Amino acid sequence: MKVFIAIFSFVLFGLNFASAQKFGYIDSEFILSKMPEYAKAQNELEQFSAAWQKEIEEMQTKVDALYSIYQAEQVLLTEEMREERQAEIKKKETELKDYQKKVFGFGGLFFLKKQELIKPLQDKVFDAVSKVSKANRLAIVFDKAAELVMIYTDPRHDYTDFVLEELGLGDPNDKIK
Repeated sequence: MKVFIAIFSFVLFGLNFASAQKFGYIDSEFILSKMPEYAKAQNELEQFSAAWQKEIEEMQTKVDALYSIYQAEQVLLTEEMREERQAEIKKKETELKDYQKKVFGFGGLFFLKKQELIKPLQDKVFDAVSKVSKANRLAIVFDKAAELVMIYTDPRHDYTDFVLEELGLGDPNDKIK
């Protein structure tokens, strides 16, 4: 759907606009795959991920063992003892889910580690794209590896302020340069 909207937008603006601007694209996945630092970072991420996954599996094994013991002894336990065991199992399950979220959830340890290792490489690619774009006088560069993401745009073609003014939200004295 996004691709259709993008194509429709280009047709809508007409060939005159498209021919007046220079567009280009890159394949960031291919570029990153050619960077030795990226392979090293990916390997390091996999090691961290495997270690965290092992911890989670160990926690799950403990929860499963508690549940198995509870199932085996359930008929012999008093109501109070059953409730205690159920509460203990529930507590361990909650700890497990919280740990999974802490490690692999949005903003979790894996996400932060990925940011730490991959972001500098992405910034390096962005700087190179910016230089190439300026040298070749490209107005917009798309990333072939993503869903039509603009990773470089010439600020001369930024109409943000005009849209803000049209909506009554812009400050005429505060222009983006």
